[in-house]
Amino acid sequence: MSPARRCSRAACGRPAITTLTYVYADQTAVLGPLATHAEPHAYDLCEVHSERLSAPRGWEVLRLASDLSDRGPSDDDLLALADAVREAARPPAPATPSPSEQGTREVQRRGHLRVLELDDSADY
Repeated sequence: MSPARRCSRAACGRPAITTLTYVYADQTAVLGPLATHAEPHAYDLCEVHSERLSAPRGWEVLRLASDLSDRGPSDDDLLALADAVREAARPPAPATPSPSEQGTREVQRRGHLRVLELDDSADY
């Protein structure tokens, strides 16, 4: 719940917890978790107004289930973060020269370009 985002209903100062959007083509009002960013064609609603919401006659209200409690990162999130840290800490694997590069050594590098010096003792 963001303290800066308030209910869109007039004279309501309660904090917003859900976002209401309309899908005009399907005649559906969609009420879901609070959007990440305030959108110009979406309405942020407090708990009271989201519970009392009704749609125009002939329209359907689709209420997306939302867990309003902030539980923090899941186990999957933590495992993915740990894997990313391990991958970043792993030393880079030594590059193995291709068969066409055997008998050469790198003399200079500029970006992705390399200057290779041929080894005189190599058989070609």
